[in-house]
Amino acid sequence: MSVFRGLLIGILGAVMVAGCGESPPPPTPAVNAAPQLPARAQPRLKTVKLWLGAEELTAELALTPEQQMSGMMFRTNLAENEAMLFPMPATRQVAFWMMNTRVPLSAAYLDPDGIIQEVHDLQPFNTNAVVSRSENIRFVLETPQGWFRRHNLGPGTAVRTEQGALLQTFFPLE
Repeated sequence: MSVFRGLLIGILGAVMVAGCGESPPPPTPAVNAAPQLPARAQPRLKTVKLWLGAEELTAELALTPEQQMSGMMFRTNLAENEAMLFPMPATRQVAFWMMNTRVPLSAAYLDPDGIIQEVHDLQPFNTNAVVSRSENIRFVLETPQGWFRRHNLGPGTAVRTEQGALLQTFFPLE
């Protein structure tokens, strides 16, 4: 019975790991305690200017695992030309969800070259993970829902920073 309870606690803990940020990894039976979930919005993060063609965004940078787990959780608004950028530590398939996230968002999944591969609308409080079709994702850019559509941007659009390409900006040694 205690093995079943440990497995159940592990599964529940993994389901509750992240907000609008990245979905948790699959649970392991050896998990003894659920990670501590954020209870309030994180403070505004360091920002960077991004360009998508002629369009400009100011993006907060979710750089640490804690920042990525909190993401947009508990935030009540996101201005039209603001965003949050999630540089992933490795290129892979990603999954994002909206636990404790009130603001409707659109998420662009970008490859290592900073090219949008997919755009998905994310609904407030939806805990179903939106998994990328591609395994070649290195960055995720969250904007107010519909921003990409309103600006006629989508797959194939390059995203760059004021310092240049995303990969050079965030992972200069690669």
